[in-house]
Amino acid sequence: MSLNTQKASHIAQVLTEALPYIQRFSGKTLVIKYGGNAMIDETLKNSFARDVVLLKAVGINPVIVHGGGPQIGQLLAKIGKESEFINGMRVTDTETMDIVEMVLGGQVNKSIVNLINNHGGRAVGLTGKDGSLIFAEKMKFASSDDVTHDAPEIIDLGFVGRVTSIDTSVIDMLIHSDFIPVIAPIGVGQDGQSYNINADLVAGKIAEVLQAEKLILLTNTPGLLDADGKLLTGLNAKQVNDLIATGVIYGGMLPKIGCALDAVQAGVTSSHIIDGRVQHAVLLEMFTDEGVGTLIRGGGR
Repeated sequence: MSLNTQKASHIAQVLTEALPYIQRFSGKTLVIKYGGNAMIDETLKNSFARDVVLLKAVGINPVIVHGGGPQIGQLLAKIGKESEFINGMRVTDTETMDIVEMVLGGQVNKSIVNLINNHGGRAVGLTGKDGSLIFAEKMKFASSDDVTHDAPEIIDLGFVGRVTSIDTSVIDMLIHSDFIPVIAPIGVGQDGQSYNINADLVAGKIAEVLQAEKLILLTNTPGLLDADGKLLTGLNAKQVNDLIATGVIYGGMLPKIGCALDAVQAGVTSSHIIDGRVQHAVLLEMFTDEGVGTLIRGGGR
């Protein structure tokens, strides 16, 4: 068998393996949280855009929710403002909120839209303020460090928000008009105040209200690892909760796992935490038997 014939045979095998997945997911909605290295490295950016365009071309409806923390931090540093984080959340005063809106709703959102369009897609950029897509309220939490008072200290993060409701009419309109929505995680309060919201949380809530087939969270790790560093996949809610209870899942992975669990427990068929550092990670997770990350399904509670 010649080299060209071997290559053609391999391509045919790949397409054959992908076909049943394409058939199964055609017409379904997929919410992807786009962030990490996949948003910075040029090769990964282009492979992500091609993945999204291909998904739309085979009848799947991708909805993109993006982050932009590093870009926000860079602009804040340029103007001499130091970033402050509490429990992984950026403390957001009025000046910082202006920067967040400028970077997420403008620079980052439009660059992703442009990238997808340059690869043959039809993307439309939104923030949660467009069409009253995302309503939010101020997020506050109790400090676990305060042991000197009967009541714990309530930490105010400024204009950091939590989602209170989502109106999917704009997303539905775009999906059914053959567009790809690209959403910046900025919400609006009942008084018109803008709020900076964690992109994982927004992606999860949008997946829930859309009753999406899948929620995919792109990360800078291979997925969820066990105590020996081996990749875990095919997990249910009970197994994940057991891993949290035994301390296998901890730190920065906890919010992502919580988001993934909430989604499947609210009706999303499956959540996936995948390695965004791998080229075409979304296609590999969607259309191959092995995938490239951790798959979590509901049930088993």
